Amino acid sequence: MSIINNIKIIKDKIPNYVNLVAVSKTKSCDDIMQVYNTGHINFGENKVQELIKKQKVLPKDINWHMIGHLQRNKVKSIAPFIYLIHGVDSLRLLIEINKRAFENNRIIDCLIQINISNEKNKFGININDFKIIYNKASNLKNIKIKGIMGMATYSKNKNKIKEEFKKLNNLFNKFKNKELNILSMGMSNDYEIAIDEGSNMIRLGSSIFGSRENKV
Repeated sequence: MSIINNIKIIKDKIPNYVNLVAVSKTKSCDDIMQVYNTGHINFGENKVQELIKKQKVLPKDINWHMIGHLQRNKVKSIAPFIYLIHGVDSLRLLIEINKRAFENNRIIDCLIQINISNEKNKFGININDFKIIYNKASNLKNIKIKGIMGMATYSKNKNKIKEEFKKLNNLFNKFKNKELNILSMGMSNDYEIAIDEGSNMIRLGSSIFGSRENKV
């Protein structure tokens, strides 16, 4: 099935309130343009170098989401244009984002990443530390904490995935307000469960573009 058909089917399937981020990492600019030409403008990349390369040549109205682990020394490169940073997992990173946003006369939107799976290969803060970081972030004037993000265990056990998403949704509902209103959870293998458990932002790559190839 074609990329265009894939995204149309997904958009017909998901509720209107769910924001779809098309994960375009490793995909060519031609592939991205196929999705863009359907009217879709939210794309996610996980490597800064690839993100910058694509941002320079692709339409300027694209909303670029940084969805990978972001090192503090790379923030400067994306601060002028980034739309949303998903994987913020420390106060030190927030302070750096705030600094670079100030230099660019911007306010940069961020999501705090929570490790809900307890897998060692996944980033994110402990769920019990969220309140501390969120409160300290309120003193940083050039960022906004727009929500929280988490990735479930990669598993065929749907009950386990459901419980992890439920845990994140419970946290979200405790802090949800006019500004903090994004609950980002759900990828190609589990987004339907995530939506059932309250997600309003999903990140889909292979469901749209097909299997990964190393091409930019």
